[in-house]
Amino acid sequence: MDTVPAKHLLHRSRSAEWFGTDHTMNIYRGCCHGCLYCDSRSDCYQIGEFDRVRVKADALRILRDDLARKIRPAFIATGSMSDPYNPFEEELRLTRHALELIDAYDCGVAIATKSDLIVRDIDILTSIQIHSPVICKFTVTTADDALAARLEPQAPPPSRRLAALRRLSEAGLFVGVLLMPVLPFLEDSDESVLAVVEGAAQAGARFIYPALGVTMRQGQREYFLDGLERAFPGQGLKGRYLRQYGDRYRCASPRARGLWRKFSQACGERGILYDMKSIIRAATLGYEDRQLTFFD
Repeated sequence: MDTVPAKHLLHRSRSAEWFGTDHTMNIYRGCCHGCLYCDSRSDCYQIGEFDRVRVKADALRILRDDLARKIRPAFIATGSMSDPYNPFEEELRLTRHALELIDAYDCGVAIATKSDLIVRDIDILTSIQIHSPVICKFTVTTADDALAARLEPQAPPPSRRLAALRRLSEAGLFVGVLLMPVLPFLEDSDESVLAVVEGAAQAGARFIYPALGVTMRQGQREYFLDGLERAFPGQGLKGRYLRQYGDRYRCASPRARGLWRKFSQACGERGILYDMKSIIRAATLGYEDRQLTFFD
């Protein structure tokens, strides 16, 4: 596997509004899941050959040094730009070893993934949870495996992700779903959204955090719209998106308001958290003495 240079693995977050984390970490660069809608393809991130996974050179030593310099334990988010459990991780085990370092330095971690490989690391995640918050987030945009295969052609199907969520939940970890994006005209029906809620509830999810729409910006927009034409030939989705949204970045579903009512009601009935402040409070309960920056 090719490597790319890096000076640091830990980068301070601008705020703690995203799941309470105060640092980000990405060991890998690029992603091979092939998701049509991935915002990380956008030109602003300057990730050439996005579909080719590369690893940051000497990543574990750099991470160890970054952690050693911290005055207080960090709460580290990973998975924002590249899935930490891509297929190469099964052999390389870099994410696993990074978690071992995070555990050794008494830090917390919030992981976003589409892979059930995370189940392999339950032992380390439960060890981290003894002293620090752990949040495991599975991106699930649809409960329909066949539809997901068109939109996320190289990612494990949603059924496997929800099965992995169940395993982590049964191990006592704080787990939930990122319901984002919800693609207009494809995933934004009541039935589709509520199927994700039901599947997540049955698997033991503590939270579902939604974005009822999609983002499109330079570089990613072209890939997404052309991908829709290939995946759904003859349906005119590219033209429909352009007519509805033009060159807008935030593209909310036309049904967002009604969807939110149905979604929030379904979550409330099942005891599932869905607003960020409540999720952070629940995930960090009991860790207040770590002096992390959480919401009041």
